[in-house]
Amino acid sequence: MNEQRKRIHPHKFTLWVALGSIVMMFAGLTSAYVVKRDAANWTTFSIPKAFWYSTVAILISSLTIQMSLKAFKDREMLRYRNLLTTTAVLGILFMLLQWIGFRQIWNTGVTLKGSGGGQFLYVIAGLHVVHVLGGVIALIVMFIKAFASKVRSYNSVPIEVMSTYWHFVDLLWIYLFIFFSLIK
Repeated sequence: MNEQRKRIHPHKFTLWVALGSIVMMFAGLTSAYVVKRDAANWTTFSIPKAFWYSTVAILISSLTIQMSLKAFKDREMLRYRNLLTTTAVLGILFMLLQWIGFRQIWNTGVTLKGSGGGQFLYVIAGLHVVHVLGGVIALIVMFIKAFASKVRSYNSVPIEVMSTYWHFVDLLWIYLFIFFSLIK
């Protein structure tokens, strides 16, 4: 019997390749942090409260993107749109809280000058925020398509790709948050 092989959609394959690259980048950066922290002039920092709040925001947004995927598959378009919008707003809130957290660290005297954990935090968490920004932009594009399209396409691949990416940036932040909380 000839069974047809299941193939991964090209967009999903491309996403997984990109996620692998992003994992490698952050693994390299956090490894450099571990190696450099034994330097004589290493300075430490405290995790700002705003980062705790941003963690809650991104965790909730992971739930809302998953619920939006389910709503899309159930063809509950109003619920899908509302949950997609909520996810984008939570992503923007995450970035805003990150900015506030960076300002809190900066105000303690930890700037980009010198050597230490704060400088690594600015680079590593800043790169994460850039990836969240990319996700928010993709959410906004999906939002526009969800409201502008007269002909309804029930192809779930775009929302599946978006959901996977969003869960990835969520898990990546959890990793980074724990990393910076425990490795001083």
